[in-house]
Amino acid sequence: MNDVPTTRSVVVERTMPHAPEKIWRALTEPALVSEWLMQTDLEARVGRKFNFRAEPQGGWNGVTDCEVLEVEPPTRLVYSWNDYGEQAATGIKSVVTWTLTPADGGTHVRMEQAGFRHGADDGFYQGATYGWQKMMGGLERVAGELD
Repeated sequence: MNDVPTTRSVVVERTMPHAPEKIWRALTEPALVSEWLMQTDLEARVGRKFNFRAEPQGGWNGVTDCEVLEVEPPTRLVYSWNDYGEQAATGIKSVVTWTLTPADGGTHVRMEQAGFRHGADDGFYQGATYGWQKMMGGLERVAGELD
């Protein structure tokens, strides 16, 4: 029997010195998300389809197709994160889950991107592991600039 899971997740956690409501705004307001992640037309509404867009690089066309799956302001946001266009048939099909929990002096922020296939998605997994660490710092910066 093979006990190796067929998929794996990237998990990044950080306690930020900001109220959950500030972090929630930075996660859900398109202009703010565009400052730390990518350009987007996100609306935090279940069923809303949206894109993230950036300059194409490597084997990526620069577009990520998403759909909001769950919204529980200001504690939980879940959306699909999938390749777009010709890459959609064989590319990444994953789910990003943001969880915000009040903590001493701020908010514990947990991001999980689940669904990376062993072998097939190894390069994307490595890129996401690096990228989300960097993006988490941007999220913290943007939330800290809010009134």
